[in-house]
Amino acid sequence: MEQKKGIVWHKVLDNKNDLPEGRVKTVTAAHKGICLTHFEGKFSALDNNCPHQGGPLGEGSIENGMLRCPWHGWDFHPCTGKPPGGYDDGVPTYQVKEEDGAIFVGMEPEDAHETTVSDVMVETMVNWGVDTVFGMVGHSNLGFADAMRRQEEKGKLNFYGIRHEGAGAFAASAYGKLTGRPAACFSIAGPGATNMYTGMWDAKVDRAPLLALTGQVATQVVGTGNFQEVDLVRGFNTVAEFNQRVQQDSKHAELMSLAIKHAILKRDVSHLTFPDEVQERKVPETSKPQTPEQRITSMEIAPPKQAVANAVELIKNSKRPVIIMGHGSRFQKEEIVGFAEKLKAPVVTTFKGKGLIPDDHPLGGGVLGRSGTPIASWFMNESDLLIVFGASFSNHTGITPKKPTIQVDFDPLALSKFHKVDVAVWGEISRTLEIFEAELKGKINTRNQTDEIAERWKIWHEEKKRRLKETSNKGISSIAVFDAMNQLAPENAVMCVDVGNNAYSFGRYFESKAHDFIMSGYLGSIGFALPAAIGAWSAVKDSRPVVAVAGDGGLCQYLAEITTLVKYGMAVKLIVLNNHELGKISKEQRAGELEVWKTSLSNPNFADFAQSCGAWGKRVDKQEKLKEEMATLFAQEGPAVLEVMTDVDLI
Repeated sequence: MEQKKGIVWHKVLDNKNDLPEGRVKTVTAAHKGICLTHFEGKFSALDNNCPHQGGPLGEGSIENGMLRCPWHGWDFHPCTGKPPGGYDDGVPTYQVKEEDGAIFVGMEPEDAHETTVSDVMVETMVNWGVDTVFGMVGHSNLGFADAMRRQEEKGKLNFYGIRHEGAGAFAASAYGKLTGRPAACFSIAGPGATNMYTGMWDAKVDRAPLLALTGQVATQVVGTGNFQEVDLVRGFNTVAEFNQRVQQDSKHAELMSLAIKHAILKRDVSHLTFPDEVQERKVPETSKPQTPEQRITSMEIAPPKQAVANAVELIKNSKRPVIIMGHGSRFQKEEIVGFAEKLKAPVVTTFKGKGLIPDDHPLGGGVLGRSGTPIASWFMNESDLLIVFGASFSNHTGITPKKPTIQVDFDPLALSKFHKVDVAVWGEISRTLEIFEAELKGKINTRNQTDEIAERWKIWHEEKKRRLKETSNKGISSIAVFDAMNQLAPENAVMCVDVGNNAYSFGRYFESKAHDFIMSGYLGSIGFALPAAIGAWSAVKDSRPVVAVAGDGGLCQYLAEITTLVKYGMAVKLIVLNNHELGKISKEQRAGELEVWKTSLSNPNFADFAQSCGAWGKRVDKQEKLKEEMATLFAQEGPAVLEVMTDVDLI
């Protein structure tokens, strides 16, 4: 770019021979689209937008000496931009010069950027700590995207361009589950926005904060059946706790602040949609971004006195209590384990809460329910009191209603959600535990169950060794896969789990250490693992390893996101269990005394696919090679995929 006497010259063609005689091309100068023409030996520059419907003239052609608009065939002279017939709807032209065989277009200096609605809202978003966005840039969200670009250039925001908006929503959901803070997913109007719906529901039902940002068609064409017009406020009304359309005269910073505040405090989904013409609207100097200062209250809610008294009385009379930790207690796990150590009580978790206490902790009892261990179910059945933190008794977990139960949760609607409990305690878990411990000081009469826990683990380990000997010619057993992971997976990894038999085996056989686990819990959406790993990696970067475990059915839903791993250097390690079948569904069909139907799969070679994307990939089909190849997987510096050919019946 060269500037002389008020004109800024922009190189638009390195070599004039790149545009032959009689051809046209779209180029950019000073952020402006230019139609560059080569006609009768002369290079000319015209505004790229046809004055009728904005058709891109640079995509047109020169026919019979006239430049023809590709959209509806209107003609303009290739050099002057004037239409035939004396009409006055021509297109502007710009100066052109040639130097050393290159072509330059001269433009007036660009005006300084003026603050837009999008600038105010994006800066407010960043001020509130939402600095991670997963999405796709498109024609109805360009103004908002440009505002995010400015924040990213300042180092205040990270935008990850994904290949499918559904993956973006899952990634944002996983980010919220792992951190407790919202990330944003971002799309165009219409199909881009509706693609995010499933991931938004995943966040909602698992109580993960999420901010959804969508473009929208221009307000003036709303209601006319315009291209990609969908009423997104009505469409997202059931999934979004906060759900608003941004208008030209809205309180823009306040809308963004309220959206994020709802997401954080209610652990829910917020949605804002931006009509096209609003995004780049200039705002007055008095319109300033907001911050969260003095906008969020402390959440250390103390429980009601009577509930505390009733709970303490049950604990004082208990000999064999068991503590159950659910996903809702993930940010108070240290306090809960400390409480368990005072009671010498086993701690078991729901599947969503897997890893909240390490399995090698003296009080760790593993996962309870369908994806669980016989250790957890043993202690629940032998207990005389269940103390439940952050879990709501889903059918998947199978907490018996027959035992005396204390349930503690920050959400009053989660208390006694599926059946009556003996004592429902509404309060923030850490604050509640402080009160419990103060009231119980010197009054605990529980047995030390540590030795019994160790004995039950010994029995389970012996059973797993027996199952590990089960082999077949059809593939490697899932038991062997997770036995290898127990030995080789990094002990502090974030583990992202998919849905299906692979998940059941994961919960049952993989033994947690300092791991965090992320899964699609209540929604149970297949395809979650790989997008979740993108969200997890963006949260921890290179400070912790990220591992995804998926079945072949789930992985194929978002398989193209391997390219996202490669593009951003996300060192995710993906293990795919390939049995060419939707094995969980086949199992359910058999259990229902039905024919197995339409569950077989035709898969690519996932290892080869990973390599074609630029990742490391390897396939293993012999159990004796499994540990060697898995060790190689975890030794890779970048994104890597290990495809394990498994037997659908050995889970």
